Amino acid sequence: MDKYLTVILIFMVVGIPIAWISPMTGEMRDPPLYVLFYGSIGGIIFILFYGGYKDKKERRKINAKRKRSKK
Repeated sequence: MDKYLTVILIFMVVGIPIAWISPMTGEMRDPPLYVLFYGSIGGIIFILFYGGYKDKKERRKINAKRKRSKK
């Protein structure tokens, strides 16, 4: 996973507790921000799948080059 995806992933992880706890007072929110919570969970899942897809694609490209260079 490249550094840009890692930074976005960190923001998503930080967003989860913010959805439940108010940063100004430190108290639990009466109705939590469900959109922020589920958006962060969905973003994390998307980033993990996209990072894995991107790494797999890069590995295939490297393996194809290695196989061609042996011939």
